[in-house]
Amino acid sequence: MTGEAARLLVRFGRRYAAAVRLATLVPICAIALFRAPPEHLTSTAYVVGIAAAWTCGYAWWLRFGQGRMPVVLDVVVLLGLFASVFWTGAVEDRNTGWLRLLVTFACVTCQWHTLPLAGGAAALAAGGGAVAFLTAAGAADVDATLVSGTMWAIPAAALSRAAWVLVQRAAQRADRMAAEAVRARGESLVAAAVRAEERELGNSLHDTAATTLLMVGIGQVHSDADWLAPQARRDLDRLHSDSRRTPQHADLVDLLRADLDATHLTVEFDAPARLPLPFNVARAIADSARETLTNVRRHAGTTRATVRLRGDERTLCLDIADQGKGFSPTDVPATRRGIRESVRGRMSRVGGTATIISAEGEGTLVRLEWRAGHD
Repeated sequence: MTGEAARLLVRFGRRYAAAVRLATLVPICAIALFRAPPEHLTSTAYVVGIAAAWTCGYAWWLRFGQGRMPVVLDVVVLLGLFASVFWTGAVEDRNTGWLRLLVTFACVTCQWHTLPLAGGAAALAAGGGAVAFLTAAGAADVDATLVSGTMWAIPAAALSRAAWVLVQRAAQRADRMAAEAVRARGESLVAAAVRAEERELGNSLHDTAATTLLMVGIGQVHSDADWLAPQARRDLDRLHSDSRRTPQHADLVDLLRADLDATHLTVEFDAPARLPLPFNVARAIADSARETLTNVRRHAGTTRATVRLRGDERTLCLDIADQGKGFSPTDVPATRRGIRESVRGRMSRVGGTATIISAEGEGTLVRLEWRAGHD
């Protein structure tokens, strides 16, 4: 399939050929009339008028028309114009230069909008026919340069075709590079999506089943605790829900309330009645808040926390505070993923931020902020 660069080049070739034919028409016609002697001025003017009318029509076809037949007709008209040397006295007056220029520019520009075989045939027919007419009219006897100069139309067309082929190859190479870039970008996006899904699955495992099992394993929670079985079921339901198709929007307040029961903390919750957000944003903020409260339960040495939500659908701030023993955020090992991935990482992926303010003996404040348009 032809690429965008190649398609644009085809259009450019037709338009540029039309522009060159029209731009050279005025000086060519002026040369014809200026060099014609008075006795041949009228006949020359008729031929010049036909040449001008045909060139304008052909340029219009190049700009707006379709098909290839006018190329053949162009050669026929050019040869007809050259045949005028038999009754305009152009050979005797040495006034064939304008016809030579007309044919040369036609042969050269023809290479920009035709296939190689058609362009070569047109150049050979127009250039060879012009030489034949001049020879038949006795131009070689009058001035050999009249014939030899006209023959240059064919090599000029060949050089034009060679240059055009190089430009076409460059356009095709650009199309291949663009297609390769699109393919590579597509693969990169797919890989990024897979990595994001794997990362979120890892976060979900860390925040749910892994945390619950760890608390049991280290003896922080007794295996016969009343809330353990329901918590395990909630963990499994959460992992199962992550694999299903999600809605477009969700109420952040509802998600936060649903997670408060799983923290086993006494939480003072202050929030608007509703705060609808895009689902991925609401889920990320709620999950970050849940992980923060889980850390309070596990590490803060307190059973109380405060959660305050302020804002609207465009900008919001969620503060999670406790009066526990606190810690130094800079001393948290890089291998711990709770804060790095489950809080900061989640917020970053939806265009939000997570700020942690804490010090030993002074409690902890985690502030989650998000603005629409930054995800």
